[in-house]
Amino acid sequence: MLHRSLTAFTSEAELSGCGTVLSFIHHSLRWAGSALLLSAMVSGAHAQEIRIGLAAPLSGSFQLLGEQFVNGARMAAKDGDIELIEVDDGCTAEGGEQAAHVMAQADVSMVIGFLCTPAIEAAMPELTKIGVPVLTPLRTPRLTDARVRTGWPIWRLGPRLDDEPRAVARLLVQAWRNKHFAIIDDGTIYGRELAENLRAEAELARLEPVLFDTFRPQMDNQIGLVGRLRRSGATHVFVGGDRYDMAIIARDARKLNYDVVLAGGEALRSEEDSIHLPEGVLMVGPPLWENLVSPEVLNQYKEAGIVPEGYTMLGHAAVDVAAGAIRAAEAAGKPVEDQLRNFSFDTAIGQIRFNANGDLTVNPYQLYVYDGTEFIEGGN
Repeated sequence: MLHRSLTAFTSEAELSGCGTVLSFIHHSLRWAGSALLLSAMVSGAHAQEIRIGLAAPLSGSFQLLGEQFVNGARMAAKDGDIELIEVDDGCTAEGGEQAAHVMAQADVSMVIGFLCTPAIEAAMPELTKIGVPVLTPLRTPRLTDARVRTGWPIWRLGPRLDDEPRAVARLLVQAWRNKHFAIIDDGTIYGRELAENLRAEAELARLEPVLFDTFRPQMDNQIGLVGRLRRSGATHVFVGGDRYDMAIIARDARKLNYDVVLAGGEALRSEEDSIHLPEGVLMVGPPLWENLVSPEVLNQYKEAGIVPEGYTMLGHAAVDVAAGAIRAAEAAGKPVEDQLRNFSFDTAIGQIRFNANGDLTVNPYQLYVYDGTEFIEGGN
């Protein structure tokens, strides 16, 4: 692994003028490319080193997430002709602006990462000006929704924030069409949005909940709420709230011998509290990315002593997509964005394809059921 001096792309004077401390680690890596579509297009091209920028928080409060992303990216790139230009953006606007400057000086073909909205929004004006597309796991809808107005070449590797309420509404209306269902929420923005979207979608399908209510969260008992649900005749209840409240509601339902199916959103995947979540609780959420990975790839991480959790596999998939798009663009003599717009890419977490807006063509949220230990696919 080759570490180049910082002066390769920026002067000492420029570094000393940065308000955010940036760390630059240049890894000369070799690329296998076996997980990419378009292999037929690029197989005849002479393998030249490609340069991919990576911006992530490698210090501060979000350092752990940044390190996860970087670990995945390095693993994807370790056996090929890829040079990763890593920059610590500090999860700040200043850090994002400085990262963009470094990427421009390094002449990268594409940038991956940016795990915080302030950093990417500060970086995009310069990256757009030099025509460098960015692949990010950020969920902020406006990054791609404003594409026509801003012209920012952002491509989203992961779900949008509004994918969850849309999936909750779509999946549960379909599954509970013939059920007596209730919708309750904890009054937070998160819980209310999930509940309101489900109610609106149900109304469009000419379905009416037997009860629509708001409860007080973080109480040590919800006997009164559970009693109202039972009297309403609800056999299925969507709870727009967190794991603790869901566990309390499930416990109190058992106390009243109330047989009910409970469902919630992605918040149910948080750590177990003092009250155990029972088997059978449903959750609408995205997959754990590591669960989509082949045993062969997982073994590579095991041998390297890396736990592929959190953002790790998104970093891996980002390099898969970026390298594939850059190779295909070189072979076709066309811009990288054309490849991102028109082709699918096989990655460590499955096939990725983008729509014209830069979002994933498929909402990754699915219906899961709790088996007492973890959420597995299934449910009704």
